[in-house]
Amino acid sequence: MRIAIVGVGSRGSAHINEILPVPNVEIAALVEVDGARAEAASQRIFQKTGKRPIIESDMRRVFDDKSIDAVTVATCNHWHALSGIWAMQAGKDVYVEKPVSHNIYEGRKLVETARKYNRVAAGGTQRRWWGRFRKAVELIHGGAIGEVYQGNFFFPGNRDSIGFKPVKQPPANLNWDKWLGPAQMEPYHENLVHYNWHWFWNFGNGELGNNGIHMIDILRWGMQQKLPVSVRSTGGRFGYKDQAETPNTQNVTWTFANGASIVGQLRGLYTKDPMSWDFYGTKGHLHMMADGQFTIRLGRNKVDEPVVESPKNLDHFANFADAVRARDPKMLHAEIEETFLSTALCHLGNISYRLGRELKFDPAAMHFVNDKEADGLLTRPYRAPYVVPEKV
Repeated sequence: MRIAIVGVGSRGSAHINEILPVPNVEIAALVEVDGARAEAASQRIFQKTGKRPIIESDMRRVFDDKSIDAVTVATCNHWHALSGIWAMQAGKDVYVEKPVSHNIYEGRKLVETARKYNRVAAGGTQRRWWGRFRKAVELIHGGAIGEVYQGNFFFPGNRDSIGFKPVKQPPANLNWDKWLGPAQMEPYHENLVHYNWHWFWNFGNGELGNNGIHMIDILRWGMQQKLPVSVRSTGGRFGYKDQAETPNTQNVTWTFANGASIVGQLRGLYTKDPMSWDFYGTKGHLHMMADGQFTIRLGRNKVDEPVVESPKNLDHFANFADAVRARDPKMLHAEIEETFLSTALCHLGNISYRLGRELKFDPAAMHFVNDKEADGLLTRPYRAPYVVPEKV
């Protein structure tokens, strides 16, 4: 099975490290608009395998290569959906990093493309492969804490100011037009490339889309919820003034049709509180830590239930390869629609934050209720030729 990796930054490098040990899978091509990073990644693969992958800056040329079976996408957020759509239209199966889209419209089109072309498409919410998370969700679904009416998460970002970087010419090794892709044209500065783009609305989705999606995905999975009927988000960028646009502190409540809710808190400044999840049910409470260790306390008991043994972690890229070979998306632990739904909650939270008010949402119609201003943020203007198509 010959794979192309699109984007070889921090997540793309993780893809390389995790794909290399998978039996009978070859990293055959790298797509990267930064030539220096591409060469470094190619050298690392050569040292491990004795083979050098093809290097390209234009993903479409790689997608046209009939010898490539599948693609993993580890670009910036604003490229995730279009990369996946183009790859599937070219007959490739795809693994798309979280969040799988920059906005709700293009996420819908990503799922629609997978269905139309019968592709195996996975999302990058990796904790669904971890044994402890799988065991906790199995217990919740089995009624261990009763009916779950609320799920909470806390994520500590612990990030400092990014300061201000002046506009300048892009470095010679960077193809700025291709890096921008679907996003609107704007001048280059060093707070965009290669990480701090997360904190600018043109390219990223803030901490909610960066790490919050992992938190949301576990709660939504355990609670067996899809999309909410209302969302309310507050927060701001506290403690410093810098070039970034997204909040460093954000609190979000998503409410579902049955009255259950997910309550999320992302804190970017100082805290000793660790990352955690909490499921509250009619019989008890399940508390989970960053590594997936969890405790259950029932009723008014003063001690936790005995610790249960969890299965081993699964290999998510091996799972993707197995599903591709079997032509069976049902084998995937995080099929693209599941990751899109969790991604959509991030987008809804950010839209509420940006507008500064509670929003009512219609999950069936996939738009807000009598709110044209909010509906306008479900998509974005695209820059030709990097356009997410209405008809996929």
